[in-house]
Amino acid sequence: MHKNTSKKGFTLVEIMIVVVIIGLLAAMAIPAFQKVRQDSRESAVSNDARQLASAAQQYMLENNTTTVTVGYSADDGTVGADLTPYVRRIGTGYALSATLGIDSDFTIGHPQIKTDTNTTILTFTAEGQQK
Repeated sequence: MHKNTSKKGFTLVEIMIVVVIIGLLAAMAIPAFQKVRQDSRESAVSNDARQLASAAQQYMLENNTTTVTVGYSADDGTVGADLTPYVRRIGTGYALSATLGIDSDFTIGHPQIKTDTNTTILTFTAEGQQK
């Protein structure tokens, strides 16, 4: 009598090789993914800073003043009454300086960003350009 054994399937060695390859690919992909996430967060903060600076400059131009106080709610990202006609909402969770002026710098901090100096605070010019 003949045994009816099937030769279909994978050996243990083949499965282990596939697992090792997947592990290597994951080890290379995770740091790259984290770098993209960090760059995306920094880009969002920079965009919000440009919006705030632009709104503040428009407010100062229309109201003939050199400074504006920024009211900001970190919970939902809403911007206070003075700048509401120009920008209603930015990202949430920021810590930002309360007054923007024509020639003064301002800062925005967020716990999820890390700069080259390992700080969570970014400084911007009155025009919204990162320093």
